[in-house]
Amino acid sequence: MLNWKKIGRRTLRVLGVIFILLLIGAVYLVQVTKVPPPKPADMSSLQLQRTDHGDGFYTLKNNWFRHSKSGLYELYVEGEPFERGVINGKLTEELVVRQEDHFAEQITKMVPSKFKRNFLKYLIGFFNRNLDKNLTEEYKEEIYGVSESASPKYQYLGTNYQRILNYHAAHDIGHAVQNLALVGCTSFGTWGSMSADSTMIIGRNFDFYVGDKFAEDKIVAFFNPTKGHKFMTVTWGGFVGAVSGMNDQGVSVTINAAKTDLPTGSATPVSIVTREILQYAKNIQEAIAIAKSRKMFVSESFLVASAADNKAVIIEKTPDDLDVYDPKKEFIVCTNHFQSNGLGKTKMNMEQEKESASSYRYQRLMELLNANGKNTVQKTVNILRDQKGLNGANIGMGNEKAINQLIAHHSIVFEPKKLIVWVSTSPWQLGQYVAYDLNKIFALKGMKENKEIADSSLTIAPDSFLLTPAYKNFEVFRNIKQQILDGGTVNTNNLVASNPEFYNAYLLAGDYLYKQKEYAAALQHYKQALTKVIATKKEEDHIKEQIKKINKKLAP
Repeated sequence: MLNWKKIGRRTLRVLGVIFILLLIGAVYLVQVTKVPPPKPADMSSLQLQRTDHGDGFYTLKNNWFRHSKSGLYELYVEGEPFERGVINGKLTEELVVRQEDHFAEQITKMVPSKFKRNFLKYLIGFFNRNLDKNLTEEYKEEIYGVSESASPKYQYLGTNYQRILNYHAAHDIGHAVQNLALVGCTSFGTWGSMSADSTMIIGRNFDFYVGDKFAEDKIVAFFNPTKGHKFMTVTWGGFVGAVSGMNDQGVSVTINAAKTDLPTGSATPVSIVTREILQYAKNIQEAIAIAKSRKMFVSESFLVASAADNKAVIIEKTPDDLDVYDPKKEFIVCTNHFQSNGLGKTKMNMEQEKESASSYRYQRLMELLNANGKNTVQKTVNILRDQKGLNGANIGMGNEKAINQLIAHHSIVFEPKKLIVWVSTSPWQLGQYVAYDLNKIFALKGMKENKEIADSSLTIAPDSFLLTPAYKNFEVFRNIKQQILDGGTVNTNNLVASNPEFYNAYLLAGDYLYKQKEYAAALQHYKQALTKVIATKKEEDHIKEQIKKINKKLAP
């Protein structure tokens, strides 16, 4: 195990940037040794060609891909594993290629040193040296099929199969070093007396951000495999794992990171475990059995809701243990710490509760659930969009302690008994939520004409926040923040004025001025930051350390 205390602060920051980029499956996830692809019995699907009907609508046999008016991409794929992968890749080829280009661009931008990028390549290669041995043949074949549509220009980093395979473990590597920097997700559910019509409602924000381009091409994918259950997920080009989804049995699964040690070797990626539950579980008991059967190298919470069981539980899993949290109530709440009697009492989990934003977000979520009365889909969306702190406090726009941190890749709401799902549209969870009825979509049995498949009668309107001066100010804040990250020159007064209740505005201003050796001005910003609601102990410690440094420099 690496001893982080012996690594310099500068090196630690570099590694932090590297690993957070790995959250989106950075291009340089490549093994040191070559990984041979699987050998599907039938590879004839490689000869298939899609039909372009114009306006972004493509078909291939019964499979189809389209760009909805909502801005979301929609995909339907059926068949055997390798064929599914091949067809998925052929239909979404432009997105598969574009996503990898985005990864490469972001890596080069954030880690300009070629030496450090090569270091990253071999470090992650070491972690993932046995990754292929921890996936079933089914998922290796599906990944292999998708990889046939990947760009050839990154072959110097590894074969297409090797790269696409490794991208599926990026989520895990990023979570493993979340103590360096990782914004957490929020999920919750209600049923029975806690829901207005007693129907189960599950909501979650997938707070996952490394650059705007990553979230541009969200795909709402519907899978009809030859084995297992039909299911949907929200995904992106080249990715066959799952982070949010629901199957036709009314089982929904979402994942939330928990604190974990840095892994020393690969295991089954979290997203693949999630995918397996969606494809093969019809109830909570079967979901638990699947989770138990797979070894993971990170700690994760799986919020599993089941129409058959009419409840939801959280499967808490570490590399060594598994526990199940059943609230024995008609609601459930999940942020980024464990709650079971076993794993909830571990030293690492207690540190997570004390030092991260997880407990604060949990408390805010409980406040809203208690105040809102019987839950509805609209109320669920309202909670997922909430930007306030405890007791409705203004804690700034984008605070990690808020349920809505204004970075979500997607937000999603499930009604498992009705098999209806709502998916947010850009930006983040502020745009309209588009509704899909799984019964109707899987009944299409192919689609030959380009038409909207979402149920417009169930669409949830965009957040009115988008029309406010505050939203415009937040856009200003983001632009100035990006200029700082790009090494540009900024006006720190404009930065803090754009988001005056957000501690991070003052922290950014302080760090910027400190680098400019404007110590007195930096000091004032750091002191102001300490008067705001700070998301993590690590950031608070950094601010206090900077104040100490400046006081020494300014001492007579």
